[in-house]
Amino acid sequence: MSAINRSDIKAGARVQVVRKPDQRTGKLTEGIVKDILTKSSTHPHGIKVRLTDGVVGRVKKVLTVQPSGFPSTAPIPRT
Repeated sequence: MSAINRSDIKAGARVQVVRKPDQRTGKLTEGIVKDILTKSSTHPHGIKVRLTDGVVGRVKKVLTVQPSGFPSTAPIPRT
């Protein structure tokens, strides 16, 4: 898996993160970024973020980034 840079993540982006309790299983949690917690530009385990629902985890996949920094009101299609 390629590393995700901090610059690839913006507040309002829809991402999939792995929470600390889910690290062994790799279970992903989807949400919208509220805060970026990692200060460095990269991290070997992923950039740590806080989602709008309060979940903290390391980003494994960026799904969408809104140019305005805020989430779209349109539903995200499931694949």
